[in-house]
Amino acid sequence: MFCPSCIPSLALTVAAAGAASTAGLSALALAWRRPARTAAPRDAHAPTLTPTPTPETDMETQTAVATRAEWLAARRALLAKEKEATRLRDAIAAERRALPLVRIDKAYEFEGPNGRTTLRELFGPRSQLVVYHFMFGPTWEQGCASCSYVMDNIEGALVHLAAADTAFVAVSRAPLAKIDAFKARLGWRFPWVSSGESDFNYDFHVTFDDARGSMEYNYESVAELRRRGEIPPKQTDMPGFSVFVRDGDEVFHSYSTYQRGVDTFLNTYNLLDLTPLGRNERHPMQWVKHHDRYGM
Repeated sequence: MFCPSCIPSLALTVAAAGAASTAGLSALALAWRRPARTAAPRDAHAPTLTPTPTPETDMETQTAVATRAEWLAARRALLAKEKEATRLRDAIAAERRALPLVRIDKAYEFEGPNGRTTLRELFGPRSQLVVYHFMFGPTWEQGCASCSYVMDNIEGALVHLAAADTAFVAVSRAPLAKIDAFKARLGWRFPWVSSGESDFNYDFHVTFDDARGSMEYNYESVAELRRRGEIPPKQTDMPGFSVFVRDGDEVFHSYSTYQRGVDTFLNTYNLLDLTPLGRNERHPMQWVKHHDRYGM
């Protein structure tokens, strides 16, 4: 999908600061380069074709050495923007919670460790259910590395979700035997079921098939997304999250998110975004491997 040689070192150019400080540092300029990531072969089923432009990928970042006072002034200015973004995020979350619900009338069934199970049964005793649409097609030998990266970031939080009356399950089209083998290989414990060739993946627009009325992704036509290079030309399965809530045994769909909407749940990215080097990637997730393949 992406050429491994597409991750060169990214130069960070630094302009000299103004007057010298008492510490003698603000007059110095450091020219340094981001260390290049070791290029890894791209996962065969990667979900993204063209990267969303970011400062790391499309421009040199200007970084200066400053006095503590200069740094503090810049930090406080940034804090004001961070607080504004936090307030906006809270407002968006409130709008998300206020979205209308859609009653699920179709009887979806899945193959799980205990046999056939329904969407309602995936809730267990919980009132809410978060589904991760994990890219793992019926003919694939292993699950997508990028989706595996997502689940590595989420698994530790699941006990806390349960305490907040929320169930979680991953859903893929791969046969349960393949899912179980891959899950055991990576040491995961989260619930993971097979939707097989049921309508579930198609109805929630994470598997594309015109004959089954599913040629939309992230609320746009697949043809348009492919024209813009945002999804691979022949990709049939894509990632996303869908959220459901129940009233007794009645199940309702409340929310689904795709593409960059998945980024929110990647705490590795959230931590990297705090650092001077940032994500340091030419193409999103090109460096990501299954966690048993890093060799560290």
